Amino acid sequence: MLGDTGSLVFVVALIALIVAVPLCNLVISPASALHVSDFTVALVGKYLTYALLAVALDLIWGYCGILSLGHTAFFGLGGYAMGMYLMRQIGDRGVYGNPVLPDFMVFLNWDTLPWYWHGMDIFAVAMAMVLLVPGLLALVFGWLAFRSRVTGVYFAIITQAMTYALMLAFFRNEMGFGGNNGLTDFKDILGYDLSSDGTRVGLFVASGIGLLAGFLLARFIVTSRAGRVLEAIRDAESRTRFTGYRVELYKVWIFTISAMLAGVAGALYVPQVGIINPSEFSPIASIEAVVWVAVGGRGTLYGAALGAGVVNFAKTWLTGAFPDIWPYALGALFVAVTLFLPKGIVGLVSQLRQLVLRKDAS
Repeated sequence: MLGDTGSLVFVVALIALIVAVPLCNLVISPASALHVSDFTVALVGKYLTYALLAVALDLIWGYCGILSLGHTAFFGLGGYAMGMYLMRQIGDRGVYGNPVLPDFMVFLNWDTLPWYWHGMDIFAVAMAMVLLVPGLLALVFGWLAFRSRVTGVYFAIITQAMTYALMLAFFRNEMGFGGNNGLTDFKDILGYDLSSDGTRVGLFVASGIGLLAGFLLARFIVTSRAGRVLEAIRDAESRTRFTGYRVELYKVWIFTISAMLAGVAGALYVPQVGIINPSEFSPIASIEAVVWVAVGGRGTLYGAALGAGVVNFAKTWLTGAFPDIWPYALGALFVAVTLFLPKGIVGLVSQLRQLVLRKDAS
């Protein structure tokens, strides 16, 4: 399953990161240069969830040719499922002291808890919703779209429309998800204080393990017989259909798996950043995710994860140093990669490696 060198290096590096960062944060003294601050732990943990989202997107775009400009819809739905669980854990510690209703519902004069909030105080139920809600939406949406043979730019447009519709819906207070402010002021998870160092490190480790598991699952799929069919669909969909394969079913299946991975990424993201609101459904966020995959290297999985880390690190630095130019820098980066690095960072490294080998051979 890890036949190529890049995947093996990525797995080893990720495991090393999962082990090293907690040790450098909890064990090494803050006075040491090797100490990793609490802020850095939370920041890198967030990058890991973005990397899982990028892997999920690369699974369908890089290996099946399905360009989705709405994958943050599934990311956001998974995040809201986790946010609902965290809100229910607040209990009577909220501003209004209501043991059942979240503060925003009390503020809006809601009398009872909506039916879709029931059971969300149980961790297992909430985690099931993290998978089921994005998966069900992707199943229905994908079945309708792929059965109608919507492909290419048309599919990208309708996925972006889906994300925008969800964003507008979640902005409404009547939806019961906190409206514009979203869900926030979380206290603990599974009884552990979210503000404690141990919980923060635990969430980091969970994000790393989630990325590792998601990557291995995606790698298993793309190296299987089904993965070869997906690549055939990507390269010659009509020919694959004529040979007898149910192309629509393969597309629906991989689109649903990808959406569920994105939902897990969203669920891991929320407790680390402390908030989930409708901005996570923004179409711009989905376009950024496409940029991550393109920059890292489409069709490699580990390249997508690398691209998510590189672009978001650049975003963090540039928005602090030059906040006005970040959107232009992101656009310029995407154009430059498209024109000069069609295979992304991974492709560039591979080309440089081949040049060195040729030079040594000569």
